[in-house]
Amino acid sequence: MQLERAVDDFASHLAAERGFSPHTVRSYHSDLSQFTDFAHSRGVHDTDAVDLELLRDWLWRGSQDGLAKSTLARRSAAARGLTSWLVRAGESEADPAARLKAPRPDHHLPRVLTREQMDGILANLALKAAEGDPGALRDLAMVELLYASALRVSELTGLDLASVDLDRLTVRVLGKGSKERVVPFGVPAKDAIADYLLRGRPLLSVSPSSALFLGSRGGRVGSRGVYTLVASLLAELPGSGGSGPHTLRHTAATHLLDGGADLRAVQEMLGHASLATTQLYTHVSAERLKESYRTAHPRA
Repeated sequence: MQLERAVDDFASHLAAERGFSPHTVRSYHSDLSQFTDFAHSRGVHDTDAVDLELLRDWLWRGSQDGLAKSTLARRSAAARGLTSWLVRAGESEADPAARLKAPRPDHHLPRVLTREQMDGILANLALKAAEGDPGALRDLAMVELLYASALRVSELTGLDLASVDLDRLTVRVLGKGSKERVVPFGVPAKDAIADYLLRGRPLLSVSPSSALFLGSRGGRVGSRGVYTLVASLLAELPGSGGSGPHTLRHTAATHLLDGGADLRAVQEMLGHASLATTQLYTHVSAERLKESYRTAHPRA
């Protein structure tokens, strides 16, 4: 089978049969398309000619080009997924990537905002929303919900009007792998959403739509728009690390654990398949405690 066709068919398999998110499918397809280009440069055009040495050379070239360990690890996973699928589909007899290894990605603690910083962000958004601008009302509702429910940006933008239950203070989201879960939120988020639905959304709506959050042209708000909003809110705040919506998710999870929430309850709220992923935030909490100790205790 030609490499290009194999990559396209594998991406279709991930989307249709494995339920991978569009973002993950795009990432795998991009990585494997780059591998295809590399293979062509070595005179390899068919899947039967792909071997372990070629795959290792591809990863080595990436490391020489300065790619991050996390990117190399993703490339390795994409290659292993492709060759394993080819064997299962009967297109290959051997799995050349079965012994392919990539360097373990570096684990950096995520950026987490302080409660004072979050209070300041929400207070400023509330001041703008008080003037009645529909976009400002929407922005306040989105950020309140991102922080209250620790949603992924794709989960936020995928919400429909029927997803939110203002009486029960819950929102039904579709997470990774098309897994549905119900997540709680608090009264401030409820008030912001209710105000947006009453005074903001009707002014943004230009045609019937099931989407909860609408953009300036009346269509569903996209991930890029949410990222731009959050990045602008975090731009002036001290601290290194991410500046997108995921920082609010990290912040919400850490604040929950700081407040004494059960780790497994936080895992369920975040939609993590593995408890180990959620445990990252216990390390963040521990580091924050150490920093507070170092700056506050006279004998630190």
